[in-house]
Amino acid sequence: MIKFKFLPHTADIKFQANGKTKDALFENCALAVSSVYARGPKIKDKIKKTIQVSGKDDSSLLYNFLEELIFQVDANSFITAKAKVKIETNHLKATLFGDEVENYELDSIKAVTYHQMYVKQTRLGWQAQVILDV
Repeated sequence: MIKFKFLPHTADIKFQANGKTKDALFENCALAVSSVYARGPKIKDKIKKTIQVSGKDDSSLLYNFLEELIFQVDANSFITAKAKVKIETNHLKATLFGDEVENYELDSIKAVTYHQMYVKQTRLGWQAQVILDV
C-alpha cells in the first residue's frame, strides 16, 4: 500500500494518503505534509511532542490535525518527521517526533483547505485526499 502520493494541481499541492487503519492514514498524512515542507533532507526525530485535536467528523478531524502540524512549524519552530496517532470517536491524540525548524530549509504551507477533501473507508483500508494552500 502506498503511504501517500502527490496529484496534479494548478496552484496548490494535492495529495492522497492511504492506511490500513484510520490511525495509519492520519500518520501518513503527517508524512505527506512533512514531505511538502522538507523537499529534500530527511527530518530527524530528535524531539518528541504530544498534541490533541478534536473534530465533528473524520474530515474536520484531519483538517484540525494537519492545521496543528502547520501551527507547530509557524509558532513553535517544530517540524514533524513522523507521528504516532490514536483516534477515538472524533478525538485524536498524537505523539509527534521531529526537530527544530532552524535545522532545515523549508518550503511554506499557508493552510489546509476543505476543497476536494475527503476521508473514506475503502476495501483496502482508509484513504484521504487533501489540498494544501502554498
